[in-house]
Amino acid sequence: MKIIVPMAGWGSRLRPHTLTVPKPMLKVAGKSIVERLISNIAGTIASPIESISFIIREDFGKKIEADLHEIAKKYNTTGHICYQSEPLGTAHAIYCAADHLDGEVIVGFADTMFQADFKIDNANDAIIWVKEIEDPSAFGVVSLDDNGLINGFVEKPKEYVSNLAIIGIYYFKDGKQLRADIKDIIDNNITDKGEFQLTTVLENMRLAQKKMKPGTVSQWLDCGNKNATVDSNREVLKATGNQIHASVVLENATIIEPCFIDENTVIKNAVVGPFVSIGKNAEVSNSVISDTIIQDATKIENYILSNTMVGSHALLKGRSQDLSVGDYNQILS
Repeated sequence: MKIIVPMAGWGSRLRPHTLTVPKPMLKVAGKSIVERLISNIAGTIASPIESISFIIREDFGKKIEADLHEIAKKYNTTGHICYQSEPLGTAHAIYCAADHLDGEVIVGFADTMFQADFKIDNANDAIIWVKEIEDPSAFGVVSLDDNGLINGFVEKPKEYVSNLAIIGIYYFKDGKQLRADIKDIIDNNITDKGEFQLTTVLENMRLAQKKMKPGTVSQWLDCGNKNATVDSNREVLKATGNQIHASVVLENATIIEPCFIDENTVIKNAVVGPFVSIGKNAEVSNSVISDTIIQDATKIENYILSNTMVGSHALLKGRSQDLSVGDYNQILS
């Protein structure tokens, strides 16, 4: 099985966190979004991962490329770096890894995380991961026939068609045929809103009577903006539980589970948790923190934080005050 991971967008809705780091490389509960995606995909396949192709922008830099190769090594496979120079659509992004499109392929767009409890059935030509949602109007959805197979795709339906939203994870039995199908729409300039879209390829597969089945997931975690990412961090920690590295220094500190605290972090005179993730080499003192993601090498002193994201190498320093406060007074700062 080969894995293709289009991840060439920086993630503008998550700025300022994505000004220096592309969104898929941001850590949630100690692992980058893209690594969690690959981990979840690995759990759905029975065969070894032959290779992982990461489609990125060239200006991501060599450090990001090295990190992606290290992720591939964790799964005992080879990593390939492929470049997408222009954002020309989802099908175009996949085609940037054309040299690796053969055999069985899973395509996973690196802006989502999921949990699934099934194994891939290669009796199908394609599997499209979906999730039941209350309001499907903002998503692409699939409709099903009486046999539970996919018989239609609708992008952001104005009227109810289905509540099965496409989450951005796909299995293709024949990667070589997928490559040919994408090349066909590119060569013939078949676009949707000026871009080469995977939904066009999927619709052509449906018309060719390919057998496509939905793959349902029990959990779909979005990291599109700050609030969604903090919520996803909470859900991951619920699943993974408390994780505190042995090198963490705790002095007069209370940890309310579950939390993730990475190596060489120091926490003094503080209450941390629940649902807090703290990266490597961080320092937290005289603070109360909950529902928060803090990246590497950040220092926080005299702060109360909740529903917050803090990047790497940041400094948040509040004020300690000597006060005498009477009844019914409010001090807001």
